[in-house]
Amino acid sequence: MIQPITDLCDAHEGEVRVVSPMFSSYGGRHAFHGRIATLKIFEDNSLVRKTLETPGDGRVLVIDGGGSLRRALVGDQLATLALKNNWAGIVVYGCIRDARAIGEMAIGVFALATNPLKTPKRNTGEAEIPVIFGGVTFVPGEWLYADEDGVIVSADAIHQ
Repeated sequence: MIQPITDLCDAHEGEVRVVSPMFSSYGGRHAFHGRIATLKIFEDNSLVRKTLETPGDGRVLVIDGGGSLRRALVGDQLATLALKNNWAGIVVYGCIRDARAIGEMAIGVFALATNPLKTPKRNTGEAEIPVIFGGVTFVPGEWLYADEDGVIVSADAIHQ
């Protein structure tokens, strides 16, 4: 278990980047951390499935969905896949669905909101590139820490 985000911010002031407050916690695990993997997509979650089918190795998938509130990028089936493949969490700059089911899973899921609509499958988007939202650049391989107080990013592991 890691220290609370507030303690990490205090201990590493000036070293961590704090994401603007915008997320709600939907997963059954409210505190999580791991190396960052990224996707940049818009109202098409094809790459989310492809990514979560791979071994997570304790990473956190950061999805830049452009902040769209019109479609859900993650649902209970994808969260189950993430859990099965050892992903620590998912941060969605967009919506999820199946919030009740995801809330019963031992995985961290942060998102802007919920929306019951699924996405069309066009196989569009980019993976493993820096993405920017919430005033922070999320770089693949860097570290993300999340809990009830927010989300922070660090170039180096700070939890040990």
